[in-house]
Order: sequence, then C-alpha cells, then structure tokens
Amino acid sequence: MTKTIRSVKGTRDFYPCNMIVHNWLYEHIRRVSNSYGFQQWDGPVLETIELYAAKSGDELVKEQAFVFEDRGGSFITLRPELTPSLARMVAKNRNSLNMPLRWWSFGRFWRYERPQKGRAREFFQWNLDLIGSNSIRADAEVASIAAQFFYSIGFVPKDIVIKVNNRQFMEKIISDLGVLDNQFDIVFRLIDRVDKMSSEKWMQYASDVGLKDVQINKLHNELCKVDQWRDSEELSQFFEFTEMMGTRQWFEFDPKVVRGLDYYTGIVFEARDRKLHHRALLGGGRYDNLVSDMGGDAISGTGFAMGDVVIKLLVEEFGLLPDINTSNTDILITIFEEDLISYSYEVASELRKYNFAVEVYPDIVKLKKQLKYADRQNIAIVLVLGPDEIANSMVTVKKLSDGSQTNILLADLPEVLRTMLESE
Repeated sequence: MTKTIRSVKGTRDFYPCNMIVHNWLYEHIRRVSNSYGFQQWDGPVLETIELYAAKSGDELVKEQAFVFEDRGGSFITLRPELTPSLARMVAKNRNSLNMPLRWWSFGRFWRYERPQKGRAREFFQWNLDLIGSNSIRADAEVASIAAQFFYSIGFVPKDIVIKVNNRQFMEKIISDLGVLDNQFDIVFRLIDRVDKMSSEKWMQYASDVGLKDVQINKLHNELCKVDQWRDSEELSQFFEFTEMMGTRQWFEFDPKVVRGLDYYTGIVFEARDRKLHHRALLGGGRYDNLVSDMGGDAISGTGFAMGDVVIKLLVEEFGLLPDINTSNTDILITIFEEDLISYSYEVASELRKYNFAVEVYPDIVKLKKQLKYADRQNIAIVLVLGPDEIANSMVTVKKLSDGSQTNILLADLPEVLRTMLESE
C-alpha cells in the first residue's frame, strides 16, 4: 500500500472554497488600507535571525521562530513578523523615502507554535504601519483603520472591542512598585500573560521572576483599574482623537494590554471579540526606536498586525462569510461529438472576446453528465452545439436555474447571454 504523504504540521491546504474566503478577506483589507492612503509593499520571507534577536523578544526568537543554518553557515529564519523587516528597509533607504510613510502588506508568516483552534504555524498576516509621525493622531488613525476594517466586514462594537494602553504610562506604574528599570521587560511579559494563565500560576510566575508578594498584590490591583487612563495625557488624547475620527465606540482602556514584543514604546492596542471566545484578532502600537536599532535615523512608527486564522473563525461564527461559489465560469460549452470539437472551441474563443468566462467540457461524454457537472459547479448557462444547431448557425442555450432552453442565432448570442447573466 502506498504511504499517504501528509502536509507539514501547522500548515493549511487552500482549496478553491478556502481561496474564496481568503480573497474576500484580502479585498476588504486592500480596500480599507487604500481608502486611508496607504501603499502596498512587501519584504522577503527569509531574514537573518539577528534581525529579530535585538528587539522582538526571547520568546519569539528562541521558541517561535523557524531557524535553520544555510549552506554558507548563516542562521536564517522564516519571517515570524514583518515590522523588523519594515524598519530594516526604512533604515536602508531613509534619504530616498518621502515621510511620513503609509505602508500596508498581506503575506505569509511562520511561527513554531502548538497548532490549535485559532493558531497555525503558517498563517497570512495584514500589516499596516505609519512611519515618521510622533503625533498621537497617528496612533489613533492607525487603530481607527482596524475598527473601520471590522465594520467593513459586518461587525459592530458590541461584537468586537479594541483594548488600549500605553507602555510609558505602565512603566511609571511599575516603577512606583519599586521595580528597577532593567526589570521592566520582565514585568511587561508578566502582565502580557495575566489573561493567559490561571491566577495561581500567574502569581507563582510573578514570584519566580523576582517580584515580592507586596509588589505582586499591588500590580494585580493596578491591573483591575479601568479609569486610570484619565491620568495619562497620551491616552486621553488618543480617545479624544478617535472621537473625532468617529471610531471611539470601538475602544476601551485595559491596563493588562502591553503587547509581548519588546520594541513597543507608547500606545499599544489589541482587538478581542467581546465574548473572549478567541485569541486576540490583531495587535499593535507605537515603536519609536526600532528603525534606529536597525542602523538608521531615529524615526517614530506606529502600526498593527492581524493574522487571518482567528478573524476567519469569527467571521464564520457570526455568519458573515460570503456565498461560496468556487466557479468563475459563466458559460459551459458542451462537446457533442468528435467532428464538432473545433466548432465548440471557436465559439468559446469568440465569446471570451466579449469578456465572458467560458469553459469547454474536455471529454466526449453523455450530455446528461456534462449538465450535471455544470450544475454542481454553479455554472449559470450551458450551450449545446449539435449538428442541427451548427447547420442552422444557431446554438441551444440552456439556463440551469429554471431549466429553460432557447435556440439562438450565433450572431445574437453575445447580447442574449449578457442579458441572461444580468438577470441571474
């Protein structure tokens, strides 16, 4: 028995029905991104591991990246995220780029995680970044684009919330607990895991990283406060600007949101479904030092990333998926007999000149089988070209939705087909 070859663990097969959903999602991403004046770009899928080692955090580099040694002895990784590539590219060509940059991308990424519902090792990700502005308005606009995207695919604020915090604001709170500056990153990772662990395990983890019991209790209390954003000028401005942009209803302050990547420096945010059935839909924030860390000038940036796995699950859960018709074909031309094959292809070629999508059935089989194929493919119209039709310069047009059929002169065919398809 031949052994079945399986796909690589954590990857996904995209059948035509999957691609319809994928392309539907991409089209909304493209339309929303373009409507705010953002330009599409992309980077390589292979990068050196050192690109991420400086700023993305030990968890991503040591546990989640697909790393291998190439034939030249360099350590290469399949890209686990895109922001470091963006920073590298901006640093490389800073003098030729017109600031501020509004860039977006949608491509494949890889992380070595445990595959489960809402998480795969290979995924597509939407990245959107605004580079070269220090204004909180830039943060508010980028986050508002995420809200506008959710609205465009059918969600409303009672379905999804975008939770917001500020890393500098949290640094002051952490400092007031007596935590040293060189421990901030450790505490940020602790905060990032507060909703991902049981209370007991989180408390033990906090103790393991060196916090005292009094510090742990005070930190836990701070993470339960929901109105302290009013003490932050930047957070107050953020909410004010989202009000101006018409998206305020999508946003809430949450002190537990700090994001796990080390390069964030200011406003941070992530989107969740209100019922918390899924992981974060997207996340992002401000990174002011990343470009300079790549060897370029100090340039401010703000942006977010959204994977395709969780958003597709939520879209399906809410019944927002488009009607799935995997066929792009308008018309199927049947094959009647060997001597008439060339005629069928001539008609097909002529119809394509009128921008119809036309298939010619590839085999000489019974008409019933060809009609069954067309019906299963949701092809609207079938053309039958037999000896009698050809002798009279006609074609039999069969409309599958109601079973009706009509004999049409070949000269009138394009106009008749156009009318029939518009009525479908």
